[in-house]
Amino acid sequence: MIILVLNCGSSSLKYQLLDMKNDNVYDLLAKGLVERIGMEVGCIKHQAAGKQKIEREMPIADHTVGIKAVLEALLDKEVGVLNSLEDIEAVGHRVVHGGEEFFCSALINEKVVEGIRKCCDVAPLHNPANLLGIEAVNAALPSVPQVAVFDTAFHQTMPDYAYLYALPYTYYEKYRVRRYGFHGTSHKYVSAKGAEFAGIDLKNSKIITCHLGNGSSVTAVQNGKSVDTSMGFTPLEGMIMGTRCGSLDPDIVTFIMEKENLTPAQMSKIMNKQSGFLGLSGLSSDARDLNDAANAGNARAKVTLKKLTYDITKLIGAYTAAMNGVDLIVFTGGIGENNPRLRRRICENLTYLGIKFDYDRNAGEKADEMMITLPDSKVKVAVIATNEELMIARDTMHIVLDSQE
Repeated sequence: MIILVLNCGSSSLKYQLLDMKNDNVYDLLAKGLVERIGMEVGCIKHQAAGKQKIEREMPIADHTVGIKAVLEALLDKEVGVLNSLEDIEAVGHRVVHGGEEFFCSALINEKVVEGIRKCCDVAPLHNPANLLGIEAVNAALPSVPQVAVFDTAFHQTMPDYAYLYALPYTYYEKYRVRRYGFHGTSHKYVSAKGAEFAGIDLKNSKIITCHLGNGSSVTAVQNGKSVDTSMGFTPLEGMIMGTRCGSLDPDIVTFIMEKENLTPAQMSKIMNKQSGFLGLSGLSSDARDLNDAANAGNARAKVTLKKLTYDITKLIGAYTAAMNGVDLIVFTGGIGENNPRLRRRICENLTYLGIKFDYDRNAGEKADEMMITLPDSKVKVAVIATNEELMIARDTMHIVLDSQE
């Protein structure tokens, strides 16, 4: 089954085209990125398997135009991979927030679209963009089935004492204010892949997955199910991130708003877009830039990276306590997969767990799957490259096939 996987942001969309034979046998036909949607000059970067990568600038007024650009690239005689749009058998969408509406992926219909729309209040940066992608595909490929795969779905197994906040219960009843968690597709993939790689029975395991990137979260996965996660009602909670502040004393919010005479929208922008690595360092939201600055002696870059290490270490410790132990810790995401120094510093603070760190393997050549602890380590630590697009394609394939029976 040829499946187009879309991940739509407010001004961008990532895509992959996969030919799915079954869950584990597939071909990646093409992938790419459309950027600067809605700006004066947009851009598409497209890479077909075995062909030259292209980058083209063009006006991309909205997501409908962006989707059209993707389909044209897939059909292009020189860099494309399709003979006809009829070759696309299904489209899978990453949808960030499913609230309590969706406990699993869903075949998209009017009811599902309305459910996604209901969650726009709690994911104003993401769900509207996801809906734009769905509507754009409807316009371009009206007869092709579409599936929504929710970032929050994997975390719906959390117990109530983990997802409830200690606010008046009426806010949960009226507005469903609770912990939802995000990056669920990634946490689900790397926990299962990590267990297989480490020789651990997923259904009898205690795993902590660390998805570390511009947005980051840590999840406790017990017997294959999420039991707690660091992001909360929105993706703002948890550790320090690229531009997000992470967890803080809630009274800081009202204090700064009163002192600076800020509106809720202005304060939200500060916490989501101007904080984190960028706010604390005053330099950049990119961990690579902070590493360079820290190596050059910049004190604020150093303390920002120390805070990142500290936040992750605390979360691993908390989730080890919550599960009464841990068998495997997994690092994934752009930072988790590519920053050996961060992994080393975290693991050096976890020797009480019986971790015996493999310094040579950690610092050696990168691989999609690698163990960075020694064979006699009591707790295993692995680096697993995440593959959210594959998870979306798998769910899409199964749901579409089931709907056709």
